[in-house]
Amino acid sequence: MNALNDFLCYLTNERQASSHTTDNYQRDILYFAEMVLGGRENPEWTQVGLDHARKYVIKLQERKLARNSILRKISSMRSFFRFLLREEIVDQNPFVGLASIKKEQNLPKFMSVNEIDRLSSIPKIYWTKAVQDGTAKDRDSAAFAASRDTALIEAIYSGGLRISEALGLNLGDIDLISDIMKVKGKGKKERIAAIGKPAAQALRHYLGMRALRTENERPGAPLFVNRFGSRLTPRSFQRSLKTYLIFAGLPPDLTPHKLRHSFATHLLDAGADLRAVQEMLGHENLSTTQIYTHVTAEKMKDIYKKAHPRAK
Repeated sequence: MNALNDFLCYLTNERQASSHTTDNYQRDILYFAEMVLGGRENPEWTQVGLDHARKYVIKLQERKLARNSILRKISSMRSFFRFLLREEIVDQNPFVGLASIKKEQNLPKFMSVNEIDRLSSIPKIYWTKAVQDGTAKDRDSAAFAASRDTALIEAIYSGGLRISEALGLNLGDIDLISDIMKVKGKGKKERIAAIGKPAAQALRHYLGMRALRTENERPGAPLFVNRFGSRLTPRSFQRSLKTYLIFAGLPPDLTPHKLRHSFATHLLDAGADLRAVQEMLGHENLSTTQIYTHVTAEKMKDIYKKAHPRAK
């Protein structure tokens, strides 16, 4: 498995990939070794040819994996063999010769403006009730959680942030005078995101509560912290969000990423320029942003069918 280990080191050191990304690559490559080469131990990468690649696709389809999952697994193998080719370990990349599989066009789910308003008001309502019911640890902890989670929801929606970007924010990344935040996106790329008025108000209130939890006010200190003063984790917030969604009577399958989808969809609905939205989202390719134009088009067709006398 030395070749695989070298590839994972390459992803981490040269490509600066996250641990989540490298874990996905490793999982996909080991999956191929197990399914096609008969085991994970010391696979003969030099013996892999186009027939093996085709056999792999057939096996994935037989297991009824989603088309996009199949595409990701093929992409992982293609990248791995590109590395092996560069290192002169193999003399061909069998995954380059595969017939292309069309990617599924899954339209992103988003929340309405009213649902966003409802969600952002829920942490305060939820924790007030928890204090009254005696299910909260104490009044101060409840007030802190409500303030932090409200600010986090507002920040994600206001700037169109990924959950990892929002929780990666440090104190020095927030400028509440200019109402902007410096966001570190995929590939360590930085961009500037806007802080709207509700988000600015929520952040100011939260910063006052945060000061009671930790004395770490250095610019590099985490913005969003847990009750111990350490950086809040995505998993922790996702659990809290699901609780809020159920409490509010909103679909429990909505995720923090749906707030980002909502940000993009609402901007385009209001007539924002597609390239401007691309910049705000931190998308490298415009085609990634264009999926949101399909969402707005579908919405427009729904309105047309309901309102136009000759739509049916």
